[in-house]
Amino acid sequence: MKKFFVLFFIIFSISMTVCAEAPFSEPNQRTDVRYRLFPTQNMWTFLKLDTMTGKIWQVQFSVEGSEYRFETPLSKTDICETYKKDKIVGRYTLYPTQNTYNFVMLDQIDGETYQVQWSMNADNRGVVSISD
Repeated sequence: MKKFFVLFFIIFSISMTVCAEAPFSEPNQRTDVRYRLFPTQNMWTFLKLDTMTGKIWQVQFSVEGSEYRFETPLSKTDICETYKKDKIVGRYTLYPTQNTYNFVMLDQIDGETYQVQWSMNADNRGVVSISD
């Protein structure tokens, strides 16, 4: 009888391991492309970055209907144009912070940094220079 329980336990353990859901992993993104999506801690919201100009959009998807889906600018400012920088694909990238609503954008060429804040409230969205 003891052998039966040991065998049952082994089979049960193996089946639980095989049937367990694999953890969600983000797709690998190319760094040499103009546009990239960055997940936020909100499962419905992403940030779309133009890696050449530093422009950013908040993108929200929904299963509840079209009134909950949108893409809205966080920053329409072309940083390269404003600060007379070379427009190079892959120049900018985003790094998440421990704050749900904030990211740090890095100019990977000259090291300048910017605070990026997204929000459902338009008054709380924006990008400001940290380096200034």
